[in-house]
Amino acid sequence: MTTVTSPIAATVAHLLVEEGQPVTAGATLLFLEIMKMEQPVVASTDGVVDHLHVAAGDPVEVGQALVTLAPATAEPPPGPRPTDTPQDERADLAAVHRRQAMLLDDARPDAVARRHALGFRTARENVEDLLDEGSFTEYGGLAIAAQRSRRDLDELIARTPADGLITGIGTVNADLFGVDTSQVAVAAYDYTVLAGTQGQANHTKKDRLFALAERLGLPVVVFAEGGGGRPGDTDNLGGSWLDAEAFALFARLSGRMPTVAIVNGRCFAGNAALAGCADLIVATRSSNLGMAGPAMIEGGGLGVVAPEDIGPIEVQAANGVVDVVVDDEAEAVAVAKRYLGYTQGTVEEWRCADQSALRDAVPENRKRVYDMRQVLATLADTDSVLELREGHAPGMLTAFARIEGRPVGIIANVPTHLGGAIDAEGADVAARHLQLCDAHGLPVVVLCDTPGFMVGPEAEADAGVRRFSRLFVTGAALSVPIVTVITRKGYGLGAQAMFGGHLKVPVMTLGWPTAELGPMGLEGAVRLGFRRELEAIEDAEQRAAREAELIDLAHTNAEGLNIATFAEIDDVIDPADTRSRIVAALRACGPIPRGGRFIDPR
Repeated sequence: MTTVTSPIAATVAHLLVEEGQPVTAGATLLFLEIMKMEQPVVASTDGVVDHLHVAAGDPVEVGQALVTLAPATAEPPPGPRPTDTPQDERADLAAVHRRQAMLLDDARPDAVARRHALGFRTARENVEDLLDEGSFTEYGGLAIAAQRSRRDLDELIARTPADGLITGIGTVNADLFGVDTSQVAVAAYDYTVLAGTQGQANHTKKDRLFALAERLGLPVVVFAEGGGGRPGDTDNLGGSWLDAEAFALFARLSGRMPTVAIVNGRCFAGNAALAGCADLIVATRSSNLGMAGPAMIEGGGLGVVAPEDIGPIEVQAANGVVDVVVDDEAEAVAVAKRYLGYTQGTVEEWRCADQSALRDAVPENRKRVYDMRQVLATLADTDSVLELREGHAPGMLTAFARIEGRPVGIIANVPTHLGGAIDAEGADVAARHLQLCDAHGLPVVVLCDTPGFMVGPEAEADAGVRRFSRLFVTGAALSVPIVTVITRKGYGLGAQAMFGGHLKVPVMTLGWPTAELGPMGLEGAVRLGFRRELEAIEDAEQRAAREAELIDLAHTNAEGLNIATFAEIDDVIDPADTRSRIVAALRACGPIPRGGRFIDPR
């Protein structure tokens, strides 16, 4: 005989067996209740219930006999034991599964079909494409719109899944950088739910996600399509709606971890404000991006404006709001993954073009322009360059790239625009790019070919004094190393600003055979320095000949080989050796810190 005793002092709640009943080891015999919770008592061996010592409602003490089991009279029949028999899904678990299924695209085929008819993807399709397969953990998926006082609960569950915002954590590029390094937070507005507007519940979800991103040090990707604030929410709201924390929380991530906004379709008001705080805005050609949508514009007494006329992509690319313009959401996701990859680390596999092509990249004729983008494409690892704001500041190339698998930031003058002179837009773009690289620990490679800052009344009307000086202030604050390569011209304050402040700021300053340096452009220096001498020559041809002679002499003095004799630059090199010299300089730097400063949205 085996006697089953009470493990605790409690009350018998339910008896599940009766005398004479066969039981198997592990079968529940009865439940004891303590502190309003029921605890099972199970059989320790196979047997037959010989005697019940208690009844429902009896109090029992620790060690008190509850059930006596006699040995089993026969072998148990073959097949599954009773405790192993599959049972129907519990009601509570089934309810969870039903609710979870209603979050998926399959639950709303009509909404998905309308989305696809526009040539767009659903929010969940975008999240699935961004994150590594099987890595997504969703937060707050069961939220619904805060409209219980005006709409039926079942309708809200069916029509407002996740309150129109999918949030969670997963990995991006884990195959390249490992799972731990690849964790990313994602928030994707669902335009099929109340036009992707910002409601009470999804504000709470954003607050939760952005706070977690800050705490855990996670990059954040926001799919920002949507119409801004949602006036239709009615439940438990305050008076002003100005206590939404998401904007401050997201802005606080700036400079601390990478942030990306992907814009497709219409993105207005609060959705646009989030996008504007991101490191990188990637937008499709079908995008409209603005701090106010049509309703707000009309409500402000500014007339009736069609959504398509508010911040179209051709405007937002030209003014520098959008960093990268793409054809569709698939390409936008690919760009986001590439950007995150630069901040995640070095890749082991890479290839590059024949570096001997750089020997002829800059023409011997010093007045002839060349293609700086082709120079960069040759210098960098093949297909590793991601250029930003290409349509905004045509004289300043800013990009990310890899050299021998190592991610770097690039700033370069473009001699086909104003001869490479730095205008106000170019200074703004370069300064912000330096901030971006500094924040995320990316060393900077400078390809310098500039006659200096743009001068004249128009440059001053563009606030040149302040905007040009941003480069000096930003350069002085950098914690990441700079390697400078002077491909041709390096003149005046503009060149100093490109170097980070002066020639000794870079960890290495190199010149190509075509390099020339000086305090100002050669022609201007000759005309200014030799004005009286030239004016004293009455014959125009003789004056021009003397001026050319002086310019040739100045050019000889400005040549990189001559400047190197004063140890003002570190070396003049074969352009084909540029990659190896950059790699050597950066290896000498050791681990590179992250700057941790916020990044100016402009």
